Parts: sequence; C-alpha cells; structure tokens
Amino acid sequence: MNYLQVYFQEVNQVYQGQNATEHSYRPALKRLMESLDSGIQAINEPKRIACGAPDFVVRNGVLEVGHIEAKDIGVSLKKVEKTSQMGRYFQALGNLILTDYLEFRWYIQGELKLTASLGTFDKNKKIKVDKEGIQAVDQLLQQFLLAKVPQVTTPKDLAKRMASLGQLMRDAIKTALQDVNHGGMLRQQLESFQRVLIKDLTVEQFADMYAQTICYGLFAARCNTDNPHTFSRETAAFKLPKTNPFLRSIFGQIAGPDLDDRISWAVDNLANILQQTEMAEILQDFGKRTRREDPVVHFYETFLAEYDPKMRESRGVYYTPEPVVNYIVKSVDYILKHKFNISKGLADSKKIKIPNPNGEGTIETHQVLILDPAVGTGTFMHSVIDFIYDKFKSQKGMWSSYVSQHLLPRLFGFELLMAPYTVAHIKLVLQLQELGYDFSSEERLRIYLTNTLQEAFQIPAADGFMNRIRDEAEAAKDIKQDVPVMVILGNPPYSYESINTDPWIVGLVRDYYQVDGKLLGERNPKGLLDDYVKFIRFAQHRVSETGYGIVALITNHGYLDNPTFRGMRQNLMQTFDEIYVLDLHGNSKKKEVCPDGSPDKNVFDIQQGVAISIFIKYENSQQKLATVYHADLWGTREVYENKELVGGKYHWLAENDISSTDWKILNPEFEFYLFQPQNLELSKEKDNFWSIKNIFTDSTPGIVTARDNLTIHWQNNEVWKTVIDFSKISAEEAIIKYNLTDDTRDWKVYLAQQDIKQSKISKDKITSILYRPFDLRYTYYTGNTKGFHSMPRHQVMRHIVNYENLALISVRQVAEGIFNHILVSDCIIDNRLTLSNKGYAILFPLYLYPTDTPTLFDSPPTNAPGGRNPNLSPEFITEFSQKLDLEFIFDGKGDKKQTFGPEDIFNYIYAIFHSPNYRQRYAEFLKIDFPRVPLTSNSALFWELVIKGDKLVKYHLMKETGTEISTYPIPGSDIVEQVKYNENHQQIWINSEQYFDQVPQQIWNFYIGGYQVCQKWLKDRKGRELNFDDISHYQNIISIISETVKIMEDVDKIIDKYGGFPLE
Repeated sequence: MNYLQVYFQEVNQVYQGQNATEHSYRPALKRLMESLDSGIQAINEPKRIACGAPDFVVRNGVLEVGHIEAKDIGVSLKKVEKTSQMGRYFQALGNLILTDYLEFRWYIQGELKLTASLGTFDKNKKIKVDKEGIQAVDQLLQQFLLAKVPQVTTPKDLAKRMASLGQLMRDAIKTALQDVNHGGMLRQQLESFQRVLIKDLTVEQFADMYAQTICYGLFAARCNTDNPHTFSRETAAFKLPKTNPFLRSIFGQIAGPDLDDRISWAVDNLANILQQTEMAEILQDFGKRTRREDPVVHFYETFLAEYDPKMRESRGVYYTPEPVVNYIVKSVDYILKHKFNISKGLADSKKIKIPNPNGEGTIETHQVLILDPAVGTGTFMHSVIDFIYDKFKSQKGMWSSYVSQHLLPRLFGFELLMAPYTVAHIKLVLQLQELGYDFSSEERLRIYLTNTLQEAFQIPAADGFMNRIRDEAEAAKDIKQDVPVMVILGNPPYSYESINTDPWIVGLVRDYYQVDGKLLGERNPKGLLDDYVKFIRFAQHRVSETGYGIVALITNHGYLDNPTFRGMRQNLMQTFDEIYVLDLHGNSKKKEVCPDGSPDKNVFDIQQGVAISIFIKYENSQQKLATVYHADLWGTREVYENKELVGGKYHWLAENDISSTDWKILNPEFEFYLFQPQNLELSKEKDNFWSIKNIFTDSTPGIVTARDNLTIHWQNNEVWKTVIDFSKISAEEAIIKYNLTDDTRDWKVYLAQQDIKQSKISKDKITSILYRPFDLRYTYYTGNTKGFHSMPRHQVMRHIVNYENLALISVRQVAEGIFNHILVSDCIIDNRLTLSNKGYAILFPLYLYPTDTPTLFDSPPTNAPGGRNPNLSPEFITEFSQKLDLEFIFDGKGDKKQTFGPEDIFNYIYAIFHSPNYRQRYAEFLKIDFPRVPLTSNSALFWELVIKGDKLVKYHLMKETGTEISTYPIPGSDIVEQVKYNENHQQIWINSEQYFDQVPQQIWNFYIGGYQVCQKWLKDRKGRELNFDDISHYQNIISIISETVKIMEDVDKIIDKYGGFPLE
C-alpha cells in the first residue's frame, strides 16, 4: 500500500500550498490509479470534462473499467451525491467513484457499495492520516478495478441505461456546439440537417436527434450482430441492416472513428453495455405483441419516458392500440373493395399507367400505393403487412415473391425523428423475417427520414454527410409530389405548439382560415397550426393531387366542433365526397362521461379525446360537398367476464369496421359546419339569438402577466414595494430574488424593468385586478405590451382601468361541465379569471371612453360622464328597441316606461345567463361558441329580469352583502393548511382545528367561471394566515352565493311565468 502513502503525501503537499484548486490534485490521482496495476490507464481529458464527462475514465488495456468524478478537498460528497449531474452519472455509468481526493465513495449502478477515507481534518484544518482508512481505500480501489457490472437482461433495464447515456450524450453535444470552435464537424452536420430536413432545427433539437440516433443506431447494429465480441462503436456501421441504407451510410460519420472526442466516451460506454447484453433475450420479448402493447414500441416509450418525458408528450409519441389500428386497416380494405371495386383490397397487385413525371410518355406503377406520413415506430405498416399476410395463409409459396414485387414497392412511410425511424426499420424487418421473407442484399424498406410537412424541393448534390441526407430526402421527394398515393393512414402527432413552420404547409393550412369565402376573423387561430391539422391538410393535398383516394387517420377530436376549425371542416367537405367520423371521446379535459353517466375512457393514455376520421374522394366526382357520417363510441376500454374480453372500446373496434358501424348522416350547415350531431330545432332557435360577440363591439381577453408571482399581490403596498425594488436591482439579482423563470419571447426581465422606469413610477398606476372569482388583488399597470405585463390589452382595458365602468366576462367555449362562465367586473381582469381548456376569459366593457388621439372611426364624445358611448352594436340596439317598443338612451338606466338604457340591457343579459333552464337547454351550443342572448318583445318580462340582473351584478361586484349565514366559531392559528368539506356537519375546514360552519353543500359545490368558488378561494391562500378582513370577505362570498342561488331560481320562475324558452 506504499502507493497510497505516496499519494497521500502528494495530496497533502499540494493542499499545504494553500493556493490549490480542484484540478491541482488530478496528476496525483492519475498516478495513484495507474500504479494499482500495470495495464491501468486513468484518462483525464479536459475537452470531454467541459462537455459533461466524468473527470477520469479508467481502462485496463482496451477494456473500460469505470469512471471517477473528483471534487475539491473538503467538499461535501453527500451533497454532491444529490446533484442532477451525479444523478445522470448513476443512471448511465455502472462502475463509478466519487472522491474529494481524500474520501472515496464507490457506486455500482448508482448504489453506494463502499465508503473510505485516507484522512480527516484536525482543528487547524490540517489533514490527519487515518491508517485504517488507507487500508479501506485500498480495498475499495481493488474492488472498483475488479467490479463486474450486472448484465442488462430485460428490455426495460436496457431502455433505461440507453436513456441515461443518451442524456449525457445530448448534454455533451449541446456544450460542444457552444464551444469557441463552434463544434467542428458537429456544426457542419447540424447545418446539413438544417438545409435538408428541418430548416428551423435548433441546437437543442439537433443534440437530441443526434443522441437518439447514436443510441438506436448502436442498438440496431447490435441486434444484427451474431458475434458480440467483435461489436464496438467503430464496427457498428458495418453491422447495421442493409434494409436501412441511410442509417448505415451516415452512422460511420456520426459514431464511427471520426466521432468527436468530447462525446465518444459516452458512446463507448453504451457500446460496452450493448456488447455485454444478451440480445436474444431482449429480442425474444419483442415478438410478444398484445392488443394493448407492442414490446418494440414499449421499449422506445420506456426509453423516452426516462430520457425526456416532456418530449414524449410534446411529440405525441404514444403507441396506437392494436384494435384502433385494426379498425382503420379493415375499413380501408373494405372501402377499396366495395367503393373502388378493387377486388383484393389492400393486397391488390394491379398496376396502372401514369404520365411520366420526368418527361414524355407514361410509366407503370401500382394502383394501391399506401403511405403513413407519420410512421413513428411502424405500427400501422406492421398491421397492414399482417392483414395482407393473412390472405396468403394457403399461398405461402407465393409470399416471398409477392413481398418483393408487390408489397414492399407499395408501402411508404415518412418519419422526422431518427429514433422511431430506426425502431420502425428494426420492427418491420423482424416481422417480415418471422413471416418467412429473406431480404435480398440491396433491398431497402421504403421508410424515409424526412419532414412530411416540408415542401419537396430540389437539393443540389453535395459531398459526404450532406449528400447522404440529400439522397434520403430525394427518395422521399418523389413520393411527396409525383407518386399517385391512393391510401394515407396513420396516427399523426398532436402538438399545439408546433415546430413545423415550413411556409409550404403553413400556406396550405391557410385554406382553412376562411369560410364561405370570408376570412375567419379569429383573434387566435393558433389551433389550426397544430401538427395533426397540418397532417390532415397534407393528406388532403396529396389525395387531391392523385385525384382519388382514401385518408384514414386517428387524431385529436377537437376539430369536429371547435369554431376556429369551421373553415377546415367546410374545406374538407369541398375536397372529399364522403367523410366518416367515429368519435372515440375519452376527453378527460372536458370531463366527458357516457350519455348514461357512466365513466368514459380514452383509448390512449392521454387527456385529449380522439376520433377516427375516414375521408374518401372518388375519381372525376361531380359532387360539390361531402356527405358526412358520424358515430360515437363511448365506454371503458375493456370489459371482462370470466377473464374473457366481452366488451369495451377495444373489443368493439377489434370486432368492427366501417361497414358494421351504425352511422348517422349529418347535415353540417352555416356558420359552423359541425361534424357532430345537433338538435336542429334548438339550433334554429339559437340562430335567432344575438351572440355577445356581436352585441358588444369591443372586447379583449384578460391580461397576461407572464409572471404572476412578481406582478400580482394581495395588497397595494406590496405592489409598491416590489415595483420600487424590482426597478433598482440588476436583472440577474431580480431573477434570483423573485424566482423568475427564463425569459420568453413576450416577457423579458430587462424589458419589464425598463417599462417600470419609463412609466415615471407612480402609485397612481397601482390598480385592482379581478384575479379569480371574488378574489380581488393588486398590480402595477403601465399598459405597455411586453413590459411589466406581457399582454396588458390596453386598447380595451383602458376603458375600465381609469374610468367608471362595468364589464361582462365570459368565454367562447365551455368544454367541461355545465356553463357557469358568466361574471361581472369593474376593474381589469386576469386571463385565467375563468377556467376553461378552450380559451381565456373575455372582457366586454359596457362603455367606451374617448381617446386623447381620436381617429375618423371613433364615435364622438357624448354628454355622458367622461364623454363615454355604449359599447353596443347599433343594429342590436335598433332591433331590441323595436321589439320592446322603447326608446334607447345612451347612458345609464331608462325610466321603465318609455326608455331603456345600456345598464338595463347589461342587467337583462346577466339575468338571462344566470337562468339554470337557459344553461341546460342550450348547453350543446354553449360548448361551441359565445353565449347568445334571446331578445324578448315582452317589456314586463324584460323589466322583471332587469331587476334580478341588477341585484346579481351588485352582489357579484360585492357592492351589496347578503344575509350572513356562516360562522367561524373556533379561535386558532387562522392558517389555511388543508381545505376539506364535512358534508354531515356542513363545515369547511381550513386546518385541524378551525372551520367555517353552517355552509350548505349546494354553496360549497357552487361554480362560477369554471371554479368551485368556496374551495378555490381558500386553496389559493394555502399557507397564509387569514386576517379579520379575509374571514369577513370569505363569509360574504358564502352569503352572496346563497343569494345567487335564490335569484337564479327566481329568474327561472319569471321566465316560466311568461311562457318559458324560447322567449316571446
């Protein structure tokens, strides 16, 4: 153990120098490790370390033994152990030492095995040698060198190890690209991908793609290796299957001998793990597919869940359940046979002649060409092959010939992400081999790495890496624009924040931005740029180019009834002849339940409801608009009896197809062209009502602060303190002090600070904000966009921030529960004042005040306070005035005999929208668009409702208090800890000792604006101590809800007294 004593002396000597850094001790540690055995090398590479590698990789000859991460002397290794960096190392590196040069901690697969220390510090901070410790460190180091990391034996374990190393590779690539030399070859490769594949590819996305490519390339190569002893990073490219020539050709450059040294350590580590993995056991499981799970895909999903769970969600990477795929595949086969008279359906081998896209004459091609534009891991392709193979059970002698001549030439797939692209190749090769097909030497699967949503464009020939990507894109280009694809099927990703912004697809989707020849006029049509919409538009375009065909996709079902998608629905009806929509529901965001009230479950493990859509276009059809068919599938996924599957969505889908589905013909009409059934009588009834969007000429969503914790406060003095402090400190200090997240496009720290400074800091700019129902808070309002507030909506909010006014608050759509999204405010509002997954709270001010800089289009000031005008459409005023036979006055309230005013109209609307019968009767339409106001010609009914609405407005503005019904009987801490309701005793508990008493369940369960008010108000104060004013305010909320319930009942009684809905 003399080498340890020598090492200790060297370390101690450096330490005594008192100007040592962590790096000063590295030479001594390197000498120590290499003195343990003649074959040992401890490699310390600064470039690698800068990119996230551990400080040392320890080798014995060519074999990698393990890794060492070293920290400065005296650093707490227990704390280091808990850092995210060490967490990644524990997951990825099987044999690891963590040391501060004195203490050594040894881990196998993240589990601490031994701890030992060469010495300790005395009172004078001098190192005192520990003889027993020296012996213990010697044993630890010997065991480290002899350690055998347990072999990976299950797909799940392998996926986890691959994911952990993938993370290290990704981080190393990002760091390398930010290096002063801009990443060398990595930078060139990034630019090649940007030119050919994804124009807007970021460094982060490239690092991600690169890391996953290496992981799955090595995995594919190892799957194709008979002799694991010859397997390494350098030989992997030669082991990749020839069915994937693109991956095979680029892999040598991505992970071969020329690999950037800053990431090679992590790649080598993965190659070692794969070399030692019994792949036969892993692949054996890959054949065990069930109706709910495909092991190949499950492996990839496990990898993604470990590697980056958010990515899995954002990219819509979810295995499509087999029954869903089967329903679509069987339906396409039926349509080909019975609607296109192609007798063999999907198995058809007939060829047709088409014009030669490259010049004169014609060429021959198959008629039934099939494309999955988002092939993912190949689930739909796999099902199509299985379905066709089933037709050959008695003709197996013909199978191999059929596959090479008439199956593979007809199946096409596009995939943007390298990992699923590679998985799809692995999976389909395994499948065809199991079915008895032997690939010829140069034969490839026609699944291409390409961006479906990017225009096929001519790319000039280039050298090396760029040329290989170009060749792959060029092969896909023909299918995108020239080949007469007849069938498009699959499960495209759903991504609201789409990164696919190629002008070509965005231009195609622009066709959906108009309806009946007019622009949609939507304030925020972002939903139309969701990826699934773009894929539908791509498929629509591709089949239109062919002139006939079938599109069969499972997608988000939001486009069926969302008003923003009305132009899309009309456009699809103009392109296709028949549209079949099977709504699979399962939307937990909408809190969907079956019509009988029983639970409804999604076929995927996602919240968003889905639908199968099948679009059919016939050649030379003269039909102007499609016939639209609709069906619903409700219920749970599976129902078992005696361990046998007898019901549920999976069972039904497995047993049926388009021919056995009970379709109902819809008649989508102006203005929404809904792909959902409607009560036609009620639809015509509500069409005569006035939408609040048309009643009020100006409106706005609530403000977006982007940083509530900084901008919204309980008291106005807290706002003032924050504004003064925030304006004085540096941006870096502000980020730490106020726990601010990263800057975004619409909110940046320095711009927020600049906005405050330029506002001539004044207490006059502190204003009330209605943050949540009955929850009034304070903020500093400058009105400048991308300033202290991200979106202050000043153009409309100015009418209420500095003036006396009223505003109606509602939402465009209510996806969940019964409509209760009506509020009133006399101050600015937050955009999340209401809760709806279909949009923000919209504010409709009653009055508009003149501006200091009027334009020709502004109404002239009136004699009303501040020169204000009613924010009411002249057409609406005229119609309502004629109905009531009353004269409209332009401010305040009428005399109830000859005149009526803006506030009377406001109160009437407020009463109507608080009618429980109204909310129930028109619930179907309140889910689709803004609430509509029925106009009465009965002035007696009008005035009675005005009185009730006026009362509700005063209560909801808290200008009046209701009869006090609740008590707060027990003294205590007054701290809100856990909010619970006791049904039996009608008590709302805020902690283990205190509660509000005598609160009926109806009040506890009462919702306004989508929030359960009594619960929400308290939950937002969790951890806070309630003061006298808080407690009084909460008791007032309880009283006001009690009064609201009574008035709502009165409103229905009044309406029923005059004949009920529809109003006369």
